[in-house]
Amino acid sequence: MSSSGVLTLSPVREDSPVFPLRFDGSRSSHCSQESILIFLQVPESSVIPLRVLDSESIASVKLRIQKFAVKKPKLVFGGRELARNNSLLRDYGVGDGNVLHLVIRFSDLRYIIVRTISGETYNFKVERSRNVGYIKQQLAKRGKNLGDVDDHRLICDGEELDDHQLIDNLSKENDAVIHLLIQKCAKVRTKPFEKDFELSIDAPLLKEKDGVRDLRMVARTLLYKDSWIKPVIDDPKVELSRVISDLIHSASSGLEKGNLPIMSSEGTGGAYIMQDGSGQKFVAIFKPIDEEPMAENNPRGLPLSDNGEGLKKGTRVGEGALREVAAYILDHPIGGKRINDEAGFAGVPPTTMVWCFDTGFHHSEPCDYVPKNFKIGSLQAFVENNGSCEDMGPRVFPVQEVHKISVLDIRLANADRHAGNILIRKNEEGEPMVLVPIDHGYCLPENFEDCTFEWLYWPQARQHFNDTTIDYIKALDAEEDIALLKYYGWNPSPECARTLRISTMLLKKGAERGLTPYDIGSIMCRETVHKESKMEEMIREANDAVLPGTREAVFLETLSEIMDRHLDQVKII
Repeated sequence: MSSSGVLTLSPVREDSPVFPLRFDGSRSSHCSQESILIFLQVPESSVIPLRVLDSESIASVKLRIQKFAVKKPKLVFGGRELARNNSLLRDYGVGDGNVLHLVIRFSDLRYIIVRTISGETYNFKVERSRNVGYIKQQLAKRGKNLGDVDDHRLICDGEELDDHQLIDNLSKENDAVIHLLIQKCAKVRTKPFEKDFELSIDAPLLKEKDGVRDLRMVARTLLYKDSWIKPVIDDPKVELSRVISDLIHSASSGLEKGNLPIMSSEGTGGAYIMQDGSGQKFVAIFKPIDEEPMAENNPRGLPLSDNGEGLKKGTRVGEGALREVAAYILDHPIGGKRINDEAGFAGVPPTTMVWCFDTGFHHSEPCDYVPKNFKIGSLQAFVENNGSCEDMGPRVFPVQEVHKISVLDIRLANADRHAGNILIRKNEEGEPMVLVPIDHGYCLPENFEDCTFEWLYWPQARQHFNDTTIDYIKALDAEEDIALLKYYGWNPSPECARTLRISTMLLKKGAERGLTPYDIGSIMCRETVHKESKMEEMIREANDAVLPGTREAVFLETLSEIMDRHLDQVKII
């Protein structure tokens, strides 16, 4: 993983291609008459001006940002992610003077979590060019109850840090955990975590006579009287599977032992890596619903949604966790429903909805729908991996591994399948590579407008399904799937349920006719932002053919006939 956060740039020069006007008021020769000035807003940083063409593609703009700032940037405008790289800026309505939110990932940012024994938490995003004294300055501004922070000591690897020591120099193994101790020293641990750098600073508000005999025990006594993580179960008849129970127990044990969550630098929402009791193993990823993109406590600086819609059309802010769980529930094993914790056909990691005691997470405003001191969200098993599909060319991926993910994405109408959320797991030498799909917070949208499948452009997508995959597809039943989701506590909206019925219908009909994942996926995905997909055209035709208020079954029957007519015209290669 890489890091994400504050962006600092040198001032833009007058003769720079991104600077629109010369100081004498004349237009720079670099700018054409079609160019527009946009502004990139980065969390906790100044706005960055950028001169572009309104006819410029999203991919081109991102490439220019990469040259002077960060790798793999994400752009958000008007509450919508500019995800279609082949589309133009103007396709998304971007014009002169508009502000785009830039979500970035890069190694110059360090996260600092300052936590007191009374439960107060202070979150900082600090560049590694800063020094230890800067951390104390930030504490002095925010921590009114901490007293004189100059008397506090920061200790790393058992050594007190000098105020002039750079944050970057603390990273002896790419990562570290630093505890801020008040008055007396205590045991300090450091933990490397790939390329991320997480500073966790514990500031216990204890008197001199109290000492620091066992900070974690004090914390448990004062704050925790019950389990640290609990499953969200509405129906007492629902029994947790063994794999889910073990997942919750492992993550809960980690919190109980004082192993705080580590905030991931990836993505547009809050995601936390949970450790086990030993602190030596990562066991889960927790995604709180109040930290989803454009939610009230989002840690990435994205604006609040003004209408409740998520970054992807047809999704709702706060429902991403439900969709994460739904993807696991509907990822049936070969042969039928999951009985004994069998892995699903696509290999979605075990996922469940939980209450988690609020410790070490991002804080802003309390949520009305969550009890005090708790977060609610999805808990997914951590997958040991060798990177993601964006780290290598797609030609090396096994055909069946790509096909299993294509079946899942088509069926769930995934609006956010890109190479970065398909993990690669390499087993022992001689064994095939395994692809693991993650991040399903934008599946089952209420419409098909933002369906995107990056695998659509991979060579494996143009090969035909094998017999095992075709048999699996034949056995799918949308009505049983909707009933299963309700059984586990999510009653999908009529629009989401319709999406599942339609996408399952298309998948089954396409597989029956011998169509490839590319053939079927191309029907679901738009070529450009404004051009409707074939699927959307068929749905519109079906809506026009039935009377308002027509029963769902009649609409689906009409759509089925229209779909048959369209699919019969698709040439099979």
